[in-house]
Amino acid sequence: MEVLVTGGAGYIGSHTCVELINEGYDVIVLDNFSNSSPIALQRIKEITGRELKIYQIDLLDKENVEKVFSENQIDAVIHLAGLKAVGESISVPLQYYQNNVLGSLLLFEVMQQFSVKNLVFSSSATVYGNPEKVPVTEDMKLEATNPYGRTKQMIEEILKDMAYSDPLWSIALLRYFNPIGAHASGLIGEDPGGVPNNLMPYISQIAVGKREQLEVFGNNYSTEDGTGIRDYIHVVDLAVGHLRALEQVQKGIRAEAYNLGTGKGHSVLEVIKAFEKVSGIRIPYKFVHRRPGDISTCYADPAKAQNHLNWVAMRGIEKMCADTWRWQKNNPDGYSFISNHKTPVEADIGVFYG
Repeated sequence: MEVLVTGGAGYIGSHTCVELINEGYDVIVLDNFSNSSPIALQRIKEITGRELKIYQIDLLDKENVEKVFSENQIDAVIHLAGLKAVGESISVPLQYYQNNVLGSLLLFEVMQQFSVKNLVFSSSATVYGNPEKVPVTEDMKLEATNPYGRTKQMIEEILKDMAYSDPLWSIALLRYFNPIGAHASGLIGEDPGGVPNNLMPYISQIAVGKREQLEVFGNNYSTEDGTGIRDYIHVVDLAVGHLRALEQVQKGIRAEAYNLGTGKGHSVLEVIKAFEKVSGIRIPYKFVHRRPGDISTCYADPAKAQNHLNWVAMRGIEKMCADTWRWQKNNPDGYSFISNHKTPVEADIGVFYG
């Protein structure tokens, strides 16, 4: 069975490709490498011992996306490609709407053209905005509060309309909570590029000596230690969630949303302490003012995914920290900068160009 993974060289995409290959799927990757590296794909080959078919194409390039479908017998798509920084989306909203929404629309048009109607979509817990209660369930109101979240919410609505109009569409909408961690090999992990926007890569870059101090946004929340609580999920658990969703999609489900989280919350200070415990390195931090829009506590109710997908998160916070530290220690500069021009690495793994 051939599965197309858009954004397959990214953080979640690379781990998902590994799990797909390990379960016997033939994987085709489509990625423009705008915020990912072809080195990740070379590492996937090292981990799995299997070849990937790779296309360096932008989803906005519809003609070449059509070429990918015409050259392969694609059975299903896992759609992870997209811009993903909340803060950046506020600064350049049009770029996010064009890239995420228009790019997705063009992909869906091509899928329809080639009668490929099995889809797993990478959504986000940001579609819930500031939830009124926790744990967060899939039937709660969607009120994204930033352009990034609104692109995910818009795409979800488009997919629901598609499934309503044509029962042959079978779509899983996966609402991720906070993915952290890395593959146990230490070969692939999160490489944000520039200043990290998320907690864990910032902590790990402090540990490896790239940054000096963590700023903790707020210490007066109504939580046990005063810092915000989030649902952190190991990226490998998240990747496995895509496989279980893919299996469900093949049975025919119209459009269904699933939370992928652990159902447990950890505060910022708890994450820092867990990382210090597994790494043996002290993480200096200071408290600063809350960021506008930040909320006290957010964690998933993952019961629907457990009941419908037969999926449950298996790895705890210390495992998440240990695997992050192994990745960062082995790769202090991540994958390093790779330009979008053809390199020996790209040639070695067989990148096709649009």
